[in-house]
Amino acid sequence: KGTAMSEAILSLHRYFIWLNRMRTHFDALLKPGVLTTPQGEIASRLYMSYWYGGLYVVAEEWKELHLSDTKIDDLLNSPNLSLLRRYRNGSFHFQKIYNDQRFTELIEGGTNVVAWVRELNQEFGRYFLELRRSPHP
Repeated sequence: KGTAMSEAILSLHRYFIWLNRMRTHFDALLKPGVLTTPQGEIASRLYMSYWYGGLYVVAEEWKELHLSDTKIDDLLNSPNLSLLRRYRNGSFHFQKIYNDQRFTELIEGGTNVVAWVRELNQEFGRYFLELRRSPHP
């Protein structure tokens, strides 16, 4: 069982690497003047949607694997997690309405969503770095 769990955590880390790469692409677009161009607007939504979608996948599997970390678990108790799930669903299941509420409710209805998403992302990164430094997962 330990080997299977190690394999699952390693796989989860891969998804974290992917989502974090989308975050770095998104952050690169936050330079002054970039988001004011049509290309910058399209790219920012693309990277943000893949980042947020990937973050939800990691959060969902975190719970499924019964992993535990005080900071991460506290962040996952936020109502923003449900909004993040709906955003992910909106991003990866076709929506006929361009500004479907699955996209808008996270930004409009969440509590400090941007800070929450960034903190959750950061804490997953911390967890995986600490895990890598420890002798046993």
